[in-house]
Order: sequence, then structure tokens, then C-alpha cells
Amino acid sequence: MKETDLIIIGAGPGGYRAAEYAAKNGLKVVIFEGDHVGGTCLNVGCIPTKSFARDAEIIQTLNNAETFGLNGLDYNFDIQNVIQRKDEVVSSLRSGIETLLSHPNITLVKAEAKFVDAHTVTAAGEEYTAPHIVIATGSVPKALRLDEPASRRVLDSSDLLSIDHLPERLCIIGAGVIGMEFASIFNAFGSEVTVVEFLKECLPVLDADIAKRLRKSLEKRGVTFHMQSAVTAITNDGVVFMDKKGNAVTVEADEVLMAVGRAPRVFDHFSHAGFEYSERMGVVVNEHLQTTVPHIYAIGDVNGRQMLAHAAEMQGIHAVNHILGKADEIRLDIMPAAIFTQPEAACVGLSEDCCKERGIEYVCKKSFWRANGKALAMNESEGLLKLMVSPQGGILGCHAYGAHSADLIQEVSALMCRNTTVEQLAAIVHIHPTLSEILQSAAEQ
Repeated sequence: MKETDLIIIGAGPGGYRAAEYAAKNGLKVVIFEGDHVGGTCLNVGCIPTKSFARDAEIIQTLNNAETFGLNGLDYNFDIQNVIQRKDEVVSSLRSGIETLLSHPNITLVKAEAKFVDAHTVTAAGEEYTAPHIVIATGSVPKALRLDEPASRRVLDSSDLLSIDHLPERLCIIGAGVIGMEFASIFNAFGSEVTVVEFLKECLPVLDADIAKRLRKSLEKRGVTFHMQSAVTAITNDGVVFMDKKGNAVTVEADEVLMAVGRAPRVFDHFSHAGFEYSERMGVVVNEHLQTTVPHIYAIGDVNGRQMLAHAAEMQGIHAVNHILGKADEIRLDIMPAAIFTQPEAACVGLSEDCCKERGIEYVCKKSFWRANGKALAMNESEGLLKLMVSPQGGILGCHAYGAHSADLIQEVSALMCRNTTVEQLAAIVHIHPTLSEILQSAAEQ
């Protein structure tokens, strides 16, 4: 049996960052990965999707070239080149992570690890033991339980990222982050895109006003939405659903994407370690990411708390700090998020809807892209920012859609972590002309 200080199961963003941080702090780490390092985010999630999103953004710019004085432009779209560029980006970053995991204090075992007991795992015919274990197994795509013909292949996000042709008609089931990003991307690529969503509005993580405006923006570009619609079947012709009036509707589609969210990736062998978990909710953890077996931690998507790569990374660092007995100032309760549609959207903290539902007193301050000089110069006048503020001036949250929303929300996130008031935000000098003035404009109201 091989002994080490820390075992990490999974080399996605949470796992490899935890391994790097632990190694730099003197711990001997063995990290296990049965697939490619980098996890879902790097290989079939955040990074390849953003590579596609950049291609889509360029196409959108080319489609509006005359606005910038460029007339008579012509181009040919090649999905194969898009896939090749995406693969090159992923390969480069994967190589970088493997280099990071070559640290003298880290042993990377390219095999799936399974629990033997609460202190022991087995992989590739060897047993390993450690006083502390971190589970970072990520998540898997969810799917609706529907009958479908054997000849119809329903794609998940991983499949669509490696597709070898451009679908003429793409139907997306689900208007969450994954569905909305792919709808924006493939609309720009030239597909006829239809989105079917069970809920009243897309992107429930966002302020409802922001989500509606973003959806309307995509509708103007040609994306068709069927909200409050329940999918009942997938046929060779397409997707069958009941619309909000109770009518049966069929959307014809060459390809169907199932984008109804992700579920924690748990395994039967977890039971050998004795901690509490479920397939639906994932591994149960406390504020320090400890499972119900205190020396075992669970970080990232597998604990079902915040399915974001950056959440996994910071949870991993916090878990290692707890193992080391080190205090930190990581605010896992303040977690920014972004949706890379065109235009993009982002949020941190409470939305106006949440404030109303919880009976929290607030003031909503708004600012628009159309009033910002840099946005107009960029030909990006579509956008709205909503800043929620307490009567005492504390920043409760910020939700936005528009060009570079993620950058603006990141500033708010940093200020919230330092308990900055809206008055202090308004007093911070912002460069002119920049989109950051949209945030300052909201704060000044």
C-alpha cells in the first residue's frame, strides 16, 4: 500500500488547483484521473464552448461589417476549422495542466480511483492511503426520460462540441446556461435554432427582467423560443412538446441537443467510505467542504452547491486550508457567474426577484449600455445593469446583460467581498471611456 498526505479523486479545475496549492504548502499529493486532466470544464465544457463563442462573435461582427465602414465583405464558414481550433486550444491548456501536476510533491495517476474504506482507495491494481481525501469527480449531463427511436441520436453538450457538420435545424431542449450559449453560438454559425423550455423564463439564475431582455435579444437574431412547454417525445422528425396552451407541437430538427442541466457525478463505491450522498443532490458537505466523514472533503460539482469551475477551484483551496489549519478570507457565499451568449450576461449576489421573495428591503439602481460612450463606439448598445442596494448602502447583488458584462460583475464581486458600500463605489474613479462607467453610473443614482 502506498501512503501519502492527501488523496484527490478527479483532476478537473477543483482537483488540480487543490493539488497544486497543497503541494506548494508542503503536502505530498496523489491525484487520480481516469480521463483527460482538466475535467469537464477544459475538455467538454467552459473552454471549448468559449472557443465556439469567440468564433460566433467574429461572425456577428462580420455580419455587421458595413456599420464599421467595411463593405462587400465575403467569407465562407467551415465548421471543421472551428472544431480544429477548439481542439488546439484544449490541447494546449491540457498540456499546461499536466506540467503543473509534474510538481515534485504531486503524483498523477491516470486511472479511476475507487474507495476501499474511509482512508483507502484503489486504482490500477494499487492501493493508496492518506489521512485526508478530497473528492472532485465533477458532474454529468442530465437527460429527460423520453422514448426515442433507435435511429435518432440525441446529442449532449459534449457531442455538439465535436460535431462534424453544421445542423441546418437545431432544436435545443432547455434554456439554461448551456442551452442559451449553444443557441447563441449556432444561430451565429447559421443554423435555424429552436429552444424548448419548461419554465416561464430562461436562465433562472438571472434576474427575470435581465433574462427576458436577453431572450428577446436572441429572438431578434432569429432564435425561436417555446417557453412553458413540456417535451413529451423525441421522434425521427424532431421534438414533440405540449405548449403553454396545451397544444401538441412538433419542431422538426436535424439535430437535437439535450441541455437540461447537470447532475453530481457520484459512484456506488462512495458507500465504502461511509459519508452521506445521493445521486440527485451529490455529496453532503459543511461550510468547510467536509463530508459527514470529516477527513473526507468534496469540492466542485459533486457537492451540488455551485456548478462553476471557479467555485470548484476556490472550494479546493479552502478545503486544503482547512486541512492545513490555515484561516482564509475566501467568500464562497459571493459567487459571480457569467453566460457567454451574444451579448453576454452575468450576475453576483441577489437579484431583484430574490429580494422581493425574501422580503429584503432594497433599492434597484439601473444603467443602460445605450447611454455609454464606449458601448456606442463598439456598436454594442444592447444591455442593462441592475444594482441591488440595501437602505444602508450595502451592495446586495448585481445582474446584467450586455457586452463584457462578466468584467463588470467581477468588479462588483470584488467590492462585495470587501463590504464596499454603493457610496464608496460611486466615489471610485473609473476610466473614461470604458464600459465600467455603466456600473459607476448605476451607483451614482
